[in-house]
Amino acid sequence: MPVNTIRWVNGKVRIIDQTRLPHKLIYRDIKDVQSMREAIKKLRVRGAPAIGVAGAFGVLLGIKNERPKNYREFKKKIDSAIKSLASSRPTAVNLFWALERMRRCAEGNAKRPLTQAKKLLLEEAFSIMKEDRDICRRMASFGAKLIKSGDRILTHCNAGGLATVDYGTALGALFKAKKEGKRIKVFVDETRPLLQGARLTTWELKREGIDVTLICDNMAASLMEKGLIDKVFVGADRIARNGDVANKIGTYNLAVLARYHKIPFYVVAPESTFDFRLSSGKKIPIEQRGEDEVREILGKKIAPKNIKVYNPAFDITPGRLVTAIVTEKGIFRRRRKGTFSDFHICTR
Repeated sequence: MPVNTIRWVNGKVRIIDQTRLPHKLIYRDIKDVQSMREAIKKLRVRGAPAIGVAGAFGVLLGIKNERPKNYREFKKKIDSAIKSLASSRPTAVNLFWALERMRRCAEGNAKRPLTQAKKLLLEEAFSIMKEDRDICRRMASFGAKLIKSGDRILTHCNAGGLATVDYGTALGALFKAKKEGKRIKVFVDETRPLLQGARLTTWELKREGIDVTLICDNMAASLMEKGLIDKVFVGADRIARNGDVANKIGTYNLAVLARYHKIPFYVVAPESTFDFRLSSGKKIPIEQRGEDEVREILGKKIAPKNIKVYNPAFDITPGRLVTAIVTEKGIFRRRRKGTFSDFHICTR
């Protein structure tokens, strides 16, 4: 079973420091809002659902030791924590979804004693965490229906337990398929520039006893051409109303290749990843990250000093390239004509 990514322990948020994997499994205790913001920004905790849960508990860190005189001061502290955490990463909508839930919880209990309001905020954060566990397992059950024994599956970045509380989105479907006795082989893109596939996904799959092979990002087309890939499974950080999917940079490449080679391309993501306010992926904000992430690999310089770098963390896969989107409510397939606005549920 995948490890617990996030826990609330004695008034602190205990996370796995994912920047130290796969060589060291190190836990960090986050004690304040700024440390949580830094942990999310530096990818110590990462994955859309996981940073949503981390953000919810981060709000608690902003008020747990405070003694406000009245609700106005209490709400001011909460709003400050939410503003700080929301500025950490702009693309994954789950973070904003969880922060908004915490805000509504505070506002909905404005007339209660502040000690009780704090307790209710803690309960809300635990509810978000529990929901993530339950949702991931429901998605896994639906996703496993798309997997046959003998399938050779390609995945990109990390959509496992490390990207959620403890089970995963895309990888959850693979874990469930193995549990059902299906024999599968998984190819994992290394996922430059930060190697989440090489460092994290291979680590998780190996721990689960799943047959896993690591490949360079530019090997996928060759494997597909040789008939070595049957399906592609990925996660998502935000999905627009028309079914366009924001996911780790390089996902769009795989979707185009999969379409050319007539390979099913599946996205696994919870309902909280959908942003129905946005009509298309063109409106999804794309995080631009530091230049040294590309100039270096794990701290070792590989490029000329000060060479210009373009480093978007995500790309947009058009909904028309997505075979189906798996959520906790079922499997949604695109109708023959149209985009996700016209997707329909085919499995419950």
